[in-house]
Amino acid sequence: MSEHRPVDPAAYRAALARFASGVTIVSTRWRDVDHAMTVSAFTSASLEPPLVLVCAEKIARFHEAVLATGTFGVSILAAESHAIATHLARRGRPLAGQLDGIPIVRGVTGSALLADGLARLECRTRSVHDGGDHTILLGEVIATDVPALARPALVYYDGAYHPVGSGPDIQV
Repeated sequence: MSEHRPVDPAAYRAALARFASGVTIVSTRWRDVDHAMTVSAFTSASLEPPLVLVCAEKIARFHEAVLATGTFGVSILAAESHAIATHLARRGRPLAGQLDGIPIVRGVTGSALLADGLARLECRTRSVHDGGDHTILLGEVIATDVPALARPALVYYDGAYHPVGSGPDIQV
């Protein structure tokens, strides 16, 4: 077996920047305070039972809150939500009032969900796994809300937000 050299962190980041991913806001409510952050490390994990996977950075304030509550909400972002995504991705922003001016609805878990989201899911944490500098949360989906109007989605690619949608003018 040959030895492998450690991967250069800059090269690793550059490679991952070429992977387009959807953008979500993941939230929980802990001690009567909303905790929310922008997450692109989100995916469906299972249809039966319905499970999703979210990765939370261990140094984020959200991390402690989501582990304490055992529940979280996911808002899948529409293209016009790029300002919200940028705001909630900013480190060190004040926790109090971070959702002021953002239209939200409360889900069954009490999590703040974006009223204008393309879809909203609420989850109960099913398992927690170490993922290096992140924690991998596997959540069982206990509620969903999918507005009838489909709009272009927000994706993160090559270090920037981009709209993506489907329709008669998009060829695959």
